[in-house]
Amino acid sequence: MELDETDREILRILQSDARTPFSEIARRIDMSSATVHDRVGRMEDAGVIEGYHAKIDPRSVGLGTSAFVGLRIEQGREDDALDRLREIEGVQEIHLTTGEWDVMLRLTVEDTDALREVMFEEVSRIKGFSRSQTMVVLATDLEEAALSI
Repeated sequence: MELDETDREILRILQSDARTPFSEIARRIDMSSATVHDRVGRMEDAGVIEGYHAKIDPRSVGLGTSAFVGLRIEQGREDDALDRLREIEGVQEIHLTTGEWDVMLRLTVEDTDALREVMFEEVSRIKGFSRSQTMVVLATDLEEAALSI
């Protein structure tokens, strides 16, 4: 789908606050609500807009420890290892990467004891990992970055 500047402005507004009513978006970009509704619908249908999500502060729900985990996978074991990783509670993201690590996980758990349990009781028992490195997040300095469009 080819996006024009109006589509990009609609996306910037929705990224800032996905609950912005179409009437407010229309007011900001000087367009009718019906036209905004049509444009958003086309972007949803085309897969440009994949969904709308609530952003939750993990600490407010008892998940105070985040970590990145780099994993090396033995050749030929990738599919089974990834299937097992998807089942682990606390795994927020799984990225296939180049460089030193084949996979980078982002985990969010209660505390370092829970992190240790996930790593020793779940991740390390998955066949196919030859080594790992866990990096605990001490602080996050950036707001979640919006896709620059």
